[in-house]
Amino acid sequence: MLEKLLFILFGILCFGIMVAIHEFGHFFTAKLLGVKVNEFAVGMGPAVWRKERGETLYALRVLPIGGYCAMEGEDEATGDPRAFSVQVWWKKLVILCAGSAMNFLLGLAVVLCLYAGTSSVAVPVIGGFMDGFAWEGEGGLMVGDRFLEIDSHDIFTYQDASLYLGRNDGTDGIDLVVERNGETIILNDFPMSRRDYVMEDGETQRLFGLTIAAREEPLSGMGRLKYALLDTLNFVRMVWMSLGDLVTGHVGVSDMSGVIGIVDTIGEVGTTSGGVGNGLLNVLYLVAFISVNLAVMNLLPIPALDGGRIFFVLINALVYLVCRRRIPAKYEGYVHGAGMVLLLGLMAVVAFSDIWRIVK
Repeated sequence: MLEKLLFILFGILCFGIMVAIHEFGHFFTAKLLGVKVNEFAVGMGPAVWRKERGETLYALRVLPIGGYCAMEGEDEATGDPRAFSVQVWWKKLVILCAGSAMNFLLGLAVVLCLYAGTSSVAVPVIGGFMDGFAWEGEGGLMVGDRFLEIDSHDIFTYQDASLYLGRNDGTDGIDLVVERNGETIILNDFPMSRRDYVMEDGETQRLFGLTIAAREEPLSGMGRLKYALLDTLNFVRMVWMSLGDLVTGHVGVSDMSGVIGIVDTIGEVGTTSGGVGNGLLNVLYLVAFISVNLAVMNLLPIPALDGGRIFFVLINALVYLVCRRRIPAKYEGYVHGAGMVLLLGLMAVVAFSDIWRIVK
């Protein structure tokens, strides 16, 4: 119990760092581009330390769960020539995108640090076939084939092969690209299908009838950078895939997790990893994924998020180009205000769902 509590506290701290890093991206680019910043805070709630330097108040607040960058004229025109609202469109875009860029770079840095201690990487290959598998051979699949693509999805990591095989229902064939003895084998519309297999525990499962094994390949310095970048880009792909599942109804709001659920998951991952060392490594990998998740989610064109503000910047630029007029800032403020109310409502629902799931 104590071990899980320590991992939960570590998760809360990491979540706070992710949000603070996001806000630092806004702060740094705003300062760089000459936009007035009234306050930059790390943490939320009452301030435990405050210092005013120049035009900006710097604060350290008691709750390590976030932070904020308060720019002049962020939500309405103030008449200040250095206000955010009166800046040219490209400056606004740079400032708004900088937060997500920092989250992506944080995720990449964490993954790169994890790869720094490794000398090899596991790639997915076919380990064997079950009884009745009818597509083994030189014209089909062979033991040792390395997965390169499954249904047009590049296979970056060992886990990708199971993920994308699992997403194919096995009724209309499958598109595969494998590597065999240095040669690329393309199998479009490969007629591999699922069938019932009785497992050792007596349970029946519908499977393709092949097993996936991990083959270790040595890593050089550039190889570590390559796989760290591929892993991080894979996080982006997984977030988009999850959003697609949400839109199409494959998953519902009850499957979503907020801060409470994320922190609880971090605690579970840490305590079920077989030791503190492995737990810390797995938690850091999860933190990297969450950081990239925040980067992508913040860029969605939803009011009150950075993506919603970016959408208005682009619309305003288009309207000004055509009509030589801009959308009044107050109307944009109304939209973001309504979006914030809806977003807080969704967060409350997800938080309740997280608590209910944990209690159960």
